Amino acid sequence: MSILKRRSLIILSFLAFLNAFAWIAVFDLARSKNLEVVFFDVGQGDAAFIETPRGHQILIDGGPDSSLPEKLAKEMPFWDRTIDLIILTHPEKDHMAGLIEVLRSYKVENVLWTGVVRNTADCQEWIKLTAEEGARMHIAESGLRVKIGQAFLYVLHPFENLEGKNIEDSNNTSVIARIVFKETSFLFTGDAYQSAENKIISLKADLDSDVLKAGHHGSKTSTGKEFVEAVSPKFAIISCGRDNSYGHPSPEALEALEGAEILRTDREGNIKFMSDGREVWLD
Repeated sequence: MSILKRRSLIILSFLAFLNAFAWIAVFDLARSKNLEVVFFDVGQGDAAFIETPRGHQILIDGGPDSSLPEKLAKEMPFWDRTIDLIILTHPEKDHMAGLIEVLRSYKVENVLWTGVVRNTADCQEWIKLTAEEGARMHIAESGLRVKIGQAFLYVLHPFENLEGKNIEDSNNTSVIARIVFKETSFLFTGDAYQSAENKIISLKADLDSDVLKAGHHGSKTSTGKEFVEAVSPKFAIISCGRDNSYGHPSPEALEALEGAEILRTDREGNIKFMSDGREVWLD
């Protein structure tokens, strides 16, 4: 190859790089100034994606299978392979399996979970991959506060440090967390039972939220009337599978949520909210 051709190729490659950089810069400049929250349709499971106005990305649970990375690809730019924070509410397959796939596909900076362990293949793989990832590990316990750009995450449950404990029914150890962005807020409840909800009420925690993710896929074991009254949500999300064998959502949960606009992933598919810090609306 002649010197002239070599120089031409170098110049063309450099121009292509500048063009790609320009598109990335345009994308960053056009970034939404709103908080975005997506409740993914993952069948009989939970998975939510949050992006702050400054681009911080959070995953809460991952659903029961390996489909989550494909769903994330529709919410994140192709060149972004980093997740700032993963929250595992509790180590059950319908919340954990998709996060295992994310750990294999993305660089994860921080992990927040209870530390509860179970003798299952999924839980052992989760522990193995989080160790290999080198992410900063944080144990969820009531009172923990995490600043995420202009938003704050408040952990309301569990009430004690559960790290290393082997608990067969881990539903009621679920992380319950409230994300606050200025005057708006979202409450995530995992699969926690009404006993945990009632304890939080007795402690007079601030629960008032625009959006409530109903507990345990709309099971009658969660989402008590008093709890819903304390939350006073405008919207209630039920994440459940189509024709699931559990009968979710239950009549009891639907009755408790009367007064809120109920949205179900088995009917609506993915459900996306936007917040400008003053109001919350469906996108």
